Amino acid sequence: MPSSPHTGWFSLVSATLTAVVVGFASTILLIMEAARNVGATPSQQASWAAALCFGMAISSFILSWRYRMPMVTAWSTPGAVLIATSGGGISYPDALGAFVVAGLLMVVAGLIKPLERAIEKIPAPIAAAMLAGVLLRYTLGVPGAALAMPLAVLPLVIVFFGLRLSYPLYAVPVVVVAGVAIAGISGSFAGECCSFGITALEWTTPAFDIQTILSVGVPLFLVTMASQNLPGFAVLRASGYQPPVQPALIVTGATSMALAPFGSHAINMAAITASIVTGPDCHPDPKKRWLVAWPYLVLYGLIGLMAASFVAVLGALPKELITAIAGLALFSPLMGGIITMMKEPRDIESALITFLVTASGLTIAGVGSAFWGLVAGLALFGARHLVKRS
Repeated sequence: MPSSPHTGWFSLVSATLTAVVVGFASTILLIMEAARNVGATPSQQASWAAALCFGMAISSFILSWRYRMPMVTAWSTPGAVLIATSGGGISYPDALGAFVVAGLLMVVAGLIKPLERAIEKIPAPIAAAMLAGVLLRYTLGVPGAALAMPLAVLPLVIVFFGLRLSYPLYAVPVVVVAGVAIAGISGSFAGECCSFGITALEWTTPAFDIQTILSVGVPLFLVTMASQNLPGFAVLRASGYQPPVQPALIVTGATSMALAPFGSHAINMAAITASIVTGPDCHPDPKKRWLVAWPYLVLYGLIGLMAASFVAVLGALPKELITAIAGLALFSPLMGGIITMMKEPRDIESALITFLVTASGLTIAGVGSAFWGLVAGLALFGARHLVKRS
């Protein structure tokens, strides 16, 4: 029996609400950590979160409406971790300049087909190893946080892994809510919490520093392409769609560039949350699933307007609690990265070198470890293949 139009809209809104809650709650703390690490003020942190939400809402609507498929976008979670772990000592304007360059590279990749193909040809184990190396330094903070605040952090760890057994999709959002509740009950919120109101976007003129561009901008582009855009396109293809890759890269890259002065680090194709709105649970008719663009636009628009309130509440959490929640949120992507980097026995050495150099946190000539990890891994990969050919 065919579903009624009301049933179709209910499933569309329900699926979109789930995607928005999972996407926002799972990693908003990482966004705030990234912003703080480059010296963003509280108002700039709120602007950063709001700009990302508005960018996701608008770019998702444009792509979904134009191509009649559920092409939802997200912020770059690996990119936020990269900034949070390698942005120390970088000024906020310099970071924004790196974000502009990363967005520009995305647009160029969309305009120049060979560049897009070259990015796609970066060996998956090496790309995954760079991501895993970036994530590892963050997840290692969880044990220390548990020792510092055992009564607050250990229950979150238990809840997180308990939910992963049956309801993995909701593990992180529940842990975020539980963490806020624990802080409230224990009186652990910072004394200045909390102010509420409509969020205003705050312009900061980007500065362009070559070391910051190499340390943050280029790795941000690469990790976003390899860990977000390519899987995002794969999710759409798995659901029977043929996504227009070049227009998607141009739209997300241009949106990232336009909103970078307000804090947005990178808008890209969604992967995990996209899987929620691209299947039959969203709408039985594949041709109508693009309508998720409407509730996605409204929900993320509203969250963007309230971003300052979310930042105020979450930012008042104890640092150890923030570290624990953010580290738990990265457990699944870290596990996926390690599995992928070890998948091909012939590439394990190259992937392992990439992983170790990236995770080391070393800085050479002012350029961070993510860049050097990729360079080291690709160099060894290329050398091994040249030897084999000769």
